[in-house]
Order: sequence, then structure tokens, then C-alpha cells
Amino acid sequence: MKVLIAGANGKTGRRLIPHLVADNIQVRAMVRDLSQKTDLETLGAHEVVEADLEGDCSQALEGQDAVIFTAGSGPHTGPEKTIDVDQNGAISLIDQAKAQGVGRFIMVSSMRADDPESGPEKLRHYFAAKGKADDHLRASGLDYTIVRPGRLTEEPPLEKVKVAEKLKDFGDISREDVANVLSETARSELENREFDVIAGPTPIREALDAL
Repeated sequence: MKVLIAGANGKTGRRLIPHLVADNIQVRAMVRDLSQKTDLETLGAHEVVEADLEGDCSQALEGQDAVIFTAGSGPHTGPEKTIDVDQNGAISLIDQAKAQGVGRFIMVSSMRADDPESGPEKLRHYFAAKGKADDHLRASGLDYTIVRPGRLTEEPPLEKVKVAEKLKDFGDISREDVANVLSETARSELENREFDVIAGPTPIREALDAL
């Protein structure tokens, strides 16, 4: 399998590369700056390509079986940049992936993306942008999986999670565990599914199998 990671040099994207490589998945890392190339190749990326989410990504998408979207402006970014990356950048990549014949799109979204008003006021623009990108993906005709983690942390991985199509309580999850969830999702049959995920009591593969 050939997978393009959008946002490969981000905190989650970098952690994802070794997980995919360990599963014999060929990783193409998409970055805005090729000075990051050596670092990502050291992590196991088969290829590093330069492309900007706000522009033409067709060459980066060519020949790929799937896309994993880990890019993001971050929840503390102002509304304008959040809309540029988390909303419009994601929507553009979805459309370009479909045009290039990519079979599957895995979106890293966020809990509360489906209900922005339930979150703190200062983060509602972030949840809303994620939600609009998710809506576009659902309607795209691509096989998709939408992964909605809770608050991302730099804590060591627990390798255990709580997963449901909708979790009532917002919680934390380490970026390393999110990367593991994404890798397991990439080789699963969770097409046209979406779920919330936070740290919990169940081993990751077992939790995803139970969905």
C-alpha cells in the first residue's frame, strides 16, 4: 500500500511514519519545505515531496492508494489561518485526491467538530473548520474514515484507548497513541466510518475491531 501523509512534519505526522513503515506501508511524506527531507527519510519515509495545501498537490497525490490528513494550523491559531489550512486546505486536498483516483482518505479531525458550539468559545472556529472539512469528505464519494481525537498531549503512549462513534465526555490522548490508531485504521476495513477516540482501557486494535 502507498500512503501520502499530509502534514508529515507535524507532531502527529512524524510519529505516524514509523508506525506505517512497520506495517510495510510505503510512505510518501508531503511537506512545504524540503529542508525537512532528511529527517523524514530517517523516520522511514520512502519519499518526501514538496507541496502546499493551499495550492496544487496533484503530483504528491499521483499513484497513492490513500491519504492520511494530519495537517493543521493548531487550535490556538487565529480563525483566518485555521480556515486556510484545516478547512479549505483539507477540502482542496479531498477534491484533488478524488481527481487523482486515490481510493481512501483518512482525516484527523477533532472531538466536537460535529458540534462546535459545545466547545470553549475560543476554540469554536477550530471545531467549525474541522467540521466543514469532515462534511465535505463525507459527501466526496471517496472511501473515508474520520478520526476525532480528544485533546492531544505529548505524554508517553498508553497503547490503550476508548473509542465510540460519539463519546459523551471530552478527554485526552497522546499524539503517539493517535499515530498508532491511524496506522491501525489505515490497514483496517473502517471505510465510511467515523469515531471519537481518547485514552482508555482497551488495547488499540481490540477497540477498533469492536467498532
